Amino acid sequence: MSNTSKRAAGTAKELRGKVEKNVGKLVGSERLAAEGRARELAGRAQKESAKGRERIKGAVEEVTGRVESAVGDLVDDPKTSARGQLRKAKGKARQATNR
Repeated sequence: MSNTSKRAAGTAKELRGKVEKNVGKLVGSERLAAEGRARELAGRAQKESAKGRERIKGAVEEVTGRVESAVGDLVDDPKTSARGQLRKAKGKARQATNR
């Protein structure tokens, strides 16, 4: 399962838990409300975990891009330098998207 799928599944679980919690409160069932809250928190944790993995991937991609760009500058290869700048920007974007 990809991180995007895990993130979506976590969001769905969180939403289901919120609904279940509110239904439990509405009908006066403490057990149903507690189960809903537990499901909501588990979904939130799953979603945040997937986002964290994506932030790590973005950080690695950014550092790799910095190195590739520096090597391109060092050996006077504009193509390599540009490729590194692009990879660095992609890494930053991945990190920003998953905050």
